[in-house]
Parts: sequence; structure tokens; C-alpha cells
Amino acid sequence: MQTLGFAKGHATHNDFVILLDREAMTSVSAQTVRWLCDRRAGIGGDGLLRAVRSELIPEWHGDPSLWFMDYRNADGSIAEMCGNGLRLFVRYLIDQGLVDTEPVQVATRAGLREAWPYPDGRIKVSMGQAVVAEQPTWVEADGHRYTATMVDVGNPHAVVRLDDIEALKTLDLTIAPIYDPADYPAGVNVEFIVPTSENELAMRVFERGVGETQSCGTGVVASAAAQLDRLGAQATGMAVTVPGGTLKVDFDAEQAYLTGPAVVVAHGRVNLPKLG
Repeated sequence: MQTLGFAKGHATHNDFVILLDREAMTSVSAQTVRWLCDRRAGIGGDGLLRAVRSELIPEWHGDPSLWFMDYRNADGSIAEMCGNGLRLFVRYLIDQGLVDTEPVQVATRAGLREAWPYPDGRIKVSMGQAVVAEQPTWVEADGHRYTATMVDVGNPHAVVRLDDIEALKTLDLTIAPIYDPADYPAGVNVEFIVPTSENELAMRVFERGVGETQSCGTGVVASAAAQLDRLGAQATGMAVTVPGGTLKVDFDAEQAYLTGPAVVVAHGRVNLPKLG
């Protein structure tokens, strides 16, 4: 039986299991990820964050001295990026004394990301560009077909604008939304939003490979970008409230930035059962 050290934390209630694997010695199969993220049999989480030296990641071609955020969805599938996961990853690196410079630089499958910790516990992270497609797509959920905005934040999103808060609250997301496979051959994260003021949104999300979660960092950025594009507004900032809390999105000419809390709540050791 293999024993692993782990940490557990969340960022606006989007929760993750964290593994420190400096030398890439731990085999993280899809089965292992599913077990670790299982809320009854394992530790429980929306995903797994594995900290590995980037020089040991074949697909990373940047600075080899950085930490690589190897992110897996709860179903074991590999994802390009996770905004809430990135903030928690940086919080873990700081708490463990694994980084000592600012901004903190992290290697991800979506490219280099930077982070700035605040004294109040929030962390601001760079999210790359949020690219809003001109062509709409469609999403079916809870018996209705909606027009959706396609947004790329290093991973794929479909953003649906609903008419009012009550429609958002009562939307049934226990069943995965249906989407156009021609637009999203590798699956998609689906966000449902309602503007609550000129620069505020409420949002719920069904994450690819996970299900409905309390928050989704890249989904928050995608939703803000879609709303600003719809309004034809200059890219400035927007507050997005999700079931797990409120996040701030800011844009400049180059990219988006996501700011919100991130907390490590536990450390421990776990005995992995024989899987397979």
C-alpha cells in the first residue's frame, strides 16, 4: 500500500487535493485521481493539483526552475488551466516556503502564469487572454436550448446569459448540459450568468469532468469577458458572485487578472488502496 502526503484547500469553495511531487516520482493515474477526489471513499475535491518541477514535464519548454501545476479534474482527466486551483497552488507554495519572489511564476499547460499575494489572504493571478468568439454556439440544459458565447481562457467555455436571478437559482445542473460537439470536441465548461448591475454578475457553472462546482476561476473570467463583449464596453473590471463567494476580474490590453481568496485547510497522509 502506497502512502502519500497531501494538503487540502479551497478557493471560493472550489476545493482541491494537493500533492507535492518534486521529482515526479508519484504515478498519478486517472483511477488514483478519481479515488483521491471521491468525497466518500477518498479525501474529496473538485480536482487534484500536483506540484512538480517543470524541468521534468516534457510539454513545458519555458523556465525549467519553475513549479509546474499539473491539474487534473475529479474524473481523472487532464485540464489546461484552473483559475481557482492556480490561486490555491500559489498559496500552498508560499505557505510551504517553496517560492520566495514576487510575482510568483507558475508553469501550466496554458502557459506561464504570475501571482501576487495580498496581506488580506487574497491572491491575484494572471489568466492570459480571454478570447471571445464572434460565432455563437448552443447549449441545452434543464429542457431548454440556449444561445451561448464561446470563450477561450486557455480552456474552453460556453457562457449562457439568463433573464433573471430566479431562473439562475432554479436551474437544474444535476445533469450535464448538452453542447455542440463540433464546437467543443474535447468538452466544455458551461457558465450561466445573470447581470446584477453594470459591473456585477451572478454565475453558476457546470465544469467539464467534475459537474456543478461552487466556483470556477476560468469560468468567472470567461463570463466577465462575454458580458463586457456583449456590452461593447472597454475592458476594465467586473465582480462575479458564485455560490462559493465573490471574485474580481480585471482586464488590461494584454490579459485578464483574477483576484480572490485561497486557503489551505489541512495537511495529512493518505493510504492509497490497490486500484485496478
